[in-house]
Amino acid sequence: MKKKILYTLLAALIAIQFFPVDRNNPAVVDGEDYMDIAQVSDENRLLIESACYDCHSNTTNYPWYFRPQPLGWWLKGHVKGGRSKLNFSEWGSLSAEDRNHALHECAEVLENNRMPLSSYTKLHSEAKLSEEQRAALIKHFNQ
Repeated sequence: MKKKILYTLLAALIAIQFFPVDRNNPAVVDGEDYMDIAQVSDENRLLIESACYDCHSNTTNYPWYFRPQPLGWWLKGHVKGGRSKLNFSEWGSLSAEDRNHALHECAEVLENNRMPLSSYTKLHSEAKLSEEQRAALIKHFNQ
């Protein structure tokens, strides 16, 4: 009986590999991205792109570990959730009020060390922010 369950689970694990996540990014419209609209220093641009853009823009990089399922589905859910909270690639479509709210939220999650996620920074060391970098981004978002 245990062998039958094990074989069934193995077969299911193999079968779900035929249902990969869609790793295509939505189009980025020229002039709509946060970096095109906001005045961002080169230093802050690099920090925001390395710490935020993979989950909060239409320029997500999908590394090899998005391929095996169900891990890929779980990670794609994180990206989808991140984009639904804030998508820097669609900054130009936000109202002034929504932009102000988003900037306030960015500063707040940085102040509370809620972003970038520790699960993300474990695999993406370039996204780890020093206290000085975090303070610089908080200041930038609070302008």
